[in-house]
Amino acid sequence: MTRRIFRAVLSVSFLVCIVGMVTVFMILFHYFDGQLTKELSSEAKYLALSVENYGMQALEDLPDNSERVTLVAPDGKVLFDNHADPDKMDNHANREEIVEAMKNGSAKAVRRSDTIQKQTVYYALKLSNNCVLRVSSTQYTVVAVLAGMIQPFLWITFAILMAVGLLASRISRKIVEPLNQLDLENPDNNESYDELAPLLTKISFQQKTIQRQLLQAKQQQEDLQMITNYMKEGILLIDNKGEILSGNTSALKILGISPDLQIFIGKHKKNILAINRSEPFRKAVDAVLEGRHWETILEADGGYCQMTANPVVRDGEVEGGVLLFVDVTEQRQNEMLRREFTANVSHELKTPLTSISGFAEIMKDGFVKPQDVPQFAGKIFDESQRLIALVGDIIKISQLDEDMLPYEKEEIDLYELSEQIVSRLQNVAQNKGITMTLTGEPVTVKTVRKIADEVIYNLCDNAIKYNRPDGSVKVSITREDHQVLLKVEDTGIGISPADQRRVFERFYRVDKSHSKQIGGTGLGLSIVKHGAAYLGVKIRLESVLGEGSCFSLSFPDEESLPQKCDSEDLGLET
Repeated sequence: MTRRIFRAVLSVSFLVCIVGMVTVFMILFHYFDGQLTKELSSEAKYLALSVENYGMQALEDLPDNSERVTLVAPDGKVLFDNHADPDKMDNHANREEIVEAMKNGSAKAVRRSDTIQKQTVYYALKLSNNCVLRVSSTQYTVVAVLAGMIQPFLWITFAILMAVGLLASRISRKIVEPLNQLDLENPDNNESYDELAPLLTKISFQQKTIQRQLLQAKQQQEDLQMITNYMKEGILLIDNKGEILSGNTSALKILGISPDLQIFIGKHKKNILAINRSEPFRKAVDAVLEGRHWETILEADGGYCQMTANPVVRDGEVEGGVLLFVDVTEQRQNEMLRREFTANVSHELKTPLTSISGFAEIMKDGFVKPQDVPQFAGKIFDESQRLIALVGDIIKISQLDEDMLPYEKEEIDLYELSEQIVSRLQNVAQNKGITMTLTGEPVTVKTVRKIADEVIYNLCDNAIKYNRPDGSVKVSITREDHQVLLKVEDTGIGISPADQRRVFERFYRVDKSHSKQIGGTGLGLSIVKHGAAYLGVKIRLESVLGEGSCFSLSFPDEESLPQKCDSEDLGLET
């Protein structure tokens, strides 16, 4: 222990020393680098002023030991250089600092040389005659400076380590000395560190502690049994003969068996195959008893469950297995819904594509008169727009469903947003003889503007589409019971009770006979449902067949209810 403490103190001290010295070096290096840039900048400005006033003569009078100064014409030709012959120098039009100075008025560039471990700092300044005055200076790189400091650095480090080593040796002995003097036979009589008091107390009551731990272990076993019984996932433990050792009632419920687990364990211990004799189940049991991991899907009690079997191996021998059962019925149903959605999408996409292909083929074969070409092209355009709208709505639903939209909530005026939507739809409503009105008062809610706009727009658009020619659409905003309630009411065809639960499904239409005349993609209310779920807004539908419908959106009122609404309170009501 003494050596460990010694090594720890020494290591920490050495690390602190290294980090400190490197930090100071880097700070100083960057400081001097900045100073050099400032000096070059000042010198360039002074020289620029002299050149502006006295011309080239100001540069020719520079002393021999001055920094390198170069004057470059707008076309990149070197006009003057106090360290080289300008006529023998390459064109500088493509030099980094020259290009940037021509563009921005001034520029800094650094070029390093790996061979001499030095770097040249250039500062270029554009003159009023569009020439560029460049001042440069060389300095050592970080690697070169470090290489020069290695010897003094090593001496300083060695001296520090020697001092720290002596100090660490004394500290470690002083720390360990009270521990070596402990009387473990009489732990209550020891006077040592306060931190050791719990340890000494535990040693003093070792026998009582062991007894208490045995009681606690039994209690924990009972608690574990109780916890596993309340788990939704099912667990069964089997031995190497396949007999059930323990488990929970959830496993039996998932497998569709009587939840009385005591029938299968204890004195009534039975083989695991007594629970289920299906082929996938037997394969999983055989695999786990052979020491192999196995996963499979079982059909049980009208649903599906995922069975995961893991072997318990000790010293290379299989002692038994752990079987985990998870109800995946809902996932399977979701997968079926996804496949149904895919089939519907394929059908909906096929219709406009077939129309576009048919019209295009007729035009390609020359069966269309020149005067009829605009008509056919118009039909192709209409079908392509329908296809674009359909694909756009599908993308919106997918993004909402997968929570892929990178939006953040903000404070918006719901009345102002609704007013903008009503204004956008006024022409559509007037063309159908429908009156749109908005009532209420300005109210602020915290939501995602783009998604809220999409949801409200689709509700209003649907109210216009499925309305009668002389009907009306009323949008109202009120506060009720710590909520902001937005209602969209229409005097349209209404929705029957049988259809009310399905109107939010993708591609579902209440009036299928007039769907082509009404237009749309059949995804409007599905976008509303997913958008509301994304925003955490509750939807309510009230409708009477032949009289009209009312869709309500309940937003949490930020003023009267500052705390967040529980997610379980958000959903769909009809």
